[in-house]
Amino acid sequence: MSDMTNSHDNLTKSGFLRHLPLLVILVVAGLGAFFLSDYLSFDTLRDNREALIDFRDDNYLLTVLIFVAAYILIVGFSLPGGTVATLTGGFLFGTVFGVLFNVTGATIGAAVIFLAARYGFGETLGAKMEGSKGAVKKIKDGIDENQWSMLFIIRLVPIVPFFMANLIPSFMQVPLHRFVISTFFGIIPASIVFTSIGAGLGEVFAAGETPNLGIIFEPHILLPILGMAALSLVPVVLKAVTGKKGL
Repeated sequence: MSDMTNSHDNLTKSGFLRHLPLLVILVVAGLGAFFLSDYLSFDTLRDNREALIDFRDDNYLLTVLIFVAAYILIVGFSLPGGTVATLTGGFLFGTVFGVLFNVTGATIGAAVIFLAARYGFGETLGAKMEGSKGAVKKIKDGIDENQWSMLFIIRLVPIVPFFMANLIPSFMQVPLHRFVISTFFGIIPASIVFTSIGAGLGEVFAAGETPNLGIIFEPHILLPILGMAALSLVPVVLKAVTGKKGL
C-alpha cells in the first residue's frame, strides 16, 4: 500500500513539474497584463525616445543584446507590448537591422512557449490524437501531411493570434526545427511592415501624431501577404490532386 502511495505521489509531482513551465508563463502573462500594460506602450516609447537614442549611440551592441532579450521575455511570457517592441526595433535600429533583431527575439520567445506547452501537455495530447479514431485522427493526419504549409499559413495570415500560433503546433507534434524555421520566415512580412513604421517614428513624434498600425490591413500590404499564404497552400492542393503526401 505504501509503495502504491509513493508511486502516486511521484506521478503527481512529475505531472506538476511537467506543467510548471507553462503555468509560470500563464501566471507571468496575467501579472504582466495587469501591471505592465501602461509601461510597455507607445506613450512610454515616445516619452523616452531621446534617452533610448542616446543610450544606443553610446552602447550599440549592449542595446542590441538588451533589446533582443527584452523581446524574448515579452514573447516568451506573452507580456503586453509586442507591437510596441517591434516599433522600437525599427525606431532604434532602422528597418533592415530592426527586422533581424525583431524576428530573432520573436522566434526565440515563440520557441519558449512552444517547448513549455509541449513539455506540459502537448506530447500527451498529441499522442492521444494520434491514437484516436474518426474525425480527430483525420484532422491530425491532414495537418501532419502538410505541416510546412499549415505552419506558414498560421504565421502569414494576420488574423491568427501569435500566442495561439505558438500553441497549436505544440499539440500537433510538430518538430522543433520546423516550428523555428516556419516562425522565423513566416513572421518576416508582418515584421517588415511594423518595423518600417517604427523606423519612421522620428517624423511621427515630431508631428505629435500616432502611427497607423492598421496599415497592414490595407490592400497593397495585405494582398501580397495573403498571396504568400496562398502559395504555401500549393503543396496541399497538389497532394489533393495527385494523391501524393506533402512534406
